[in-house]
Amino acid sequence: MTGRKVYFRRSRISAAKFRLLLRLFCLDMEATKIAQLTGLNRNSVNLYLRHIRERIALLCEAESPLRGQVEIDESFFGGRRVRGKRGRGAFKKVPVFGLLKRQGKVYTQIVPNCSRAVLTAILKGKVALGSVLYSDGWKGYSGLVDLGYKKHHRVDHGRNQFVKRKAHINGIENFWGLAKMRLAKFRGLSRSTLRLHLKECEFRFNHRRDNLYQLLLKEFKINPLLDFIRTRLNQEEKAAEDHVRLYLNNSIKNRCPVIVLNVSRRLPALGHEANTDKSPKWGPVDLALRTA
Repeated sequence: MTGRKVYFRRSRISAAKFRLLLRLFCLDMEATKIAQLTGLNRNSVNLYLRHIRERIALLCEAESPLRGQVEIDESFFGGRRVRGKRGRGAFKKVPVFGLLKRQGKVYTQIVPNCSRAVLTAILKGKVALGSVLYSDGWKGYSGLVDLGYKKHHRVDHGRNQFVKRKAHINGIENFWGLAKMRLAKFRGLSRSTLRLHLKECEFRFNHRRDNLYQLLLKEFKINPLLDFIRTRLNQEEKAAEDHVRLYLNNSIKNRCPVIVLNVSRRLPALGHEANTDKSPKWGPVDLALRTA
């Protein structure tokens, strides 16, 4: 593949321009500065950066499980300080669960809460059994040895205990500090984009000794950007179409009104099981109200 579509399918900018954009992104420049240096529109830069972060998130999720000595901790992002509310009771903060292999990589995931069921489910999938775990005294970490982990060491932050021989979580705490310091420059993020920026922080930390530009350039040359995103979107569209078609089939069989709102895509004709002698035969479903 040659020309402007080497790294990004159906791209409207040249390959050289995309390489410049990617190099500036790896240097951790803001979108406004990237737009000025590349001569691109700010909205176009944001679109390309979002595609890059989407791929980075997929690469982070594909990493192998951590093993060995692993520190686990949770932190809270966003929100505003409210008088009388601190820590886990802070106002509108997003809980994030983190795992860090000592002298190795980190993994983060946004969670609905910090209950034992939620945290242990992530641990089972991302930390190999037989590993040694280090955590604070949060009750959600109780009973981890029973799950098959070799040892579980704790430090009690409530009693100002932060290091007990080899037991500490300073590594993951250091990552939280770096991530929050980096995200502060955006002056606020929406919940929909927080996950992508967290994954970017994770990726930069895991490859802090690598050349990010060469690493991502090689990845995009093997798997151009839009292909990966388009495949996932097509799967989501197909699932939505199947859901609408099933709803229509059931509504026609039961002789009840069929209401379809905001359906912009034209669907193929319904199956024979939905088309009876007394029911109309239609294919496109792009109206606001149709009664069987």
